[in-house]
Amino acid sequence: MSMVKERNPADPEAVDAIIAYHDRTKHHPERYARGPGGLDWATQPDPFRRFNGSPVLKLPLAERDDTPAAAILFGIGAAPPRPFTLDALGLFFELSMGLSARKEIPGMSWYLRMNPSSGNLHPTEAYAVLPAQEWLPGGAGVYHYAPLAHALEQRARRSPGAKPDAAGFCVGLTSITWREAWKYGERAFRYCQHDVGHALAALRYAAAALGWRVELLLEWDDAQLARLLGLDRPEDFADAERETPELLVMVNATAEPAPSPVADEPVEWFGRANRLSHSHVGWPMIDEAIAVSERKAPRADQRVGSIIWPSPAPPICAHSSGQLIRQRRSAVDFDGVTSITREKFLAILDATLPRTSAPPFDEWPFPPRLHLVLFVHRVTGLEPGMYLWLRASADEEALRQAFRSIPNWETPADLAPTVPLRRLARGDLRDFARTLSCQQDIAADGAFSLGMLARFEPVLRERGAAAWRELFWESGMIGQALYLAAEAAGMRGTGIGCYFDDVLHRALGLTGHDWQSLYHFTIGAPVEDLRLRTAPPYAHLK
Repeated sequence: MSMVKERNPADPEAVDAIIAYHDRTKHHPERYARGPGGLDWATQPDPFRRFNGSPVLKLPLAERDDTPAAAILFGIGAAPPRPFTLDALGLFFELSMGLSARKEIPGMSWYLRMNPSSGNLHPTEAYAVLPAQEWLPGGAGVYHYAPLAHALEQRARRSPGAKPDAAGFCVGLTSITWREAWKYGERAFRYCQHDVGHALAALRYAAAALGWRVELLLEWDDAQLARLLGLDRPEDFADAERETPELLVMVNATAEPAPSPVADEPVEWFGRANRLSHSHVGWPMIDEAIAVSERKAPRADQRVGSIIWPSPAPPICAHSSGQLIRQRRSAVDFDGVTSITREKFLAILDATLPRTSAPPFDEWPFPPRLHLVLFVHRVTGLEPGMYLWLRASADEEALRQAFRSIPNWETPADLAPTVPLRRLARGDLRDFARTLSCQQDIAADGAFSLGMLARFEPVLRERGAAAWRELFWESGMIGQALYLAAEAAGMRGTGIGCYFDDVLHRALGLTGHDWQSLYHFTIGAPVEDLRLRTAPPYAHLK
């Protein structure tokens, strides 16, 4: 674990600016956040970044599924670590950032991926910083992962540095905000951060399937990360959309910690980024939000002891970890009638608890700052109504004081004292859930839906504007945990980015910015669109 002390205090003006962006990009029933007003299909961004002229290393695709039981994804047991080989590296990227399926209708097709994304637009790019290996012909260097080709494009060749047998490497994540802004306008930077959190959790789950570990490297600021990955090279992005540095993780294939990379000058750079759209619409508000939320100093590890939770109790699932990861989908419709049992409901929520011994939050170096406000529609053994899932018991009293519109606060009967579920209100809230989620039926037609409520301004004042991104990353990680747990329970989930932020705040009696809703989600029994044909993701490579 990295123990890094913050070098500079939070900049109040930057915090004010990111809060202003957050407020400006809220949807309201009478007014939505500024968007393009319509989709310009002629400028739809290419969903795949390539670096033309880079040496390409094709990664092997897994020919059979020999991954351990899905229970290891929820902290039940651990897989023995696989040797750090080209096959293992290929499986790691296939299960985290690779393609999961190809959807087809007459005249149109598109790809789905292991890591979910708002609108399936995928602004998140991944880079591997690899040490020298016998199976790596380009030697130590920086490589861009190209999911369509399932290949590594070498961006930079570096001096070997690490030992040839070093069993670890780094993965950097970046955002191409235009991919989201093309459809969502000013609110897009929020969705980019959701997707970083999805991808971060996806990396951790893939590593768990291989018996590997992941650590978020706190000592890297944005400028260093940009220099390491070559994002600060204007000649390589001369005619292409720029990428925003987000984070760097270390992936360890053994118990021994791998050496951290350095941001020194590589021996040689390769490739030029492709242009994703022939024209663009500028969103200055996003540019400002990126600038004020930039990390200009190392993050500080804030873990204060361990939160003690009971042993994980995930949904009973006979799948392998690889099968469960591959079958994850975002539901587009629910049947509106199917219920789930209380046991499955609690098992799904259990996957979101921030255990330091279970993916994905064992990699998260910050205290849990998000809780789940639940709208229960169809859970047998549990009355319909509004509930709260407390991911940190230390916040319970603060939330009771903040929820000025909630007169009741009770633990449902027959629950173990350790289950952090509180009932806030009884009643049929399907219409409210639908209204809250921009009138989308999917929020009412599932078994339950939820909003992720974050401790907000106090965190920003203490940590700085860069913590705004961290809060959204945590929400995306929770979303990925819900996706996999729903699949394990025989249900399906989907993230909801369109919701009326302040409608939920008013319903709870929240005022000011101490608490803010950052992401919504819904889980139920999916209705499949029979017009769509599902094809294998990598048939074009075979």
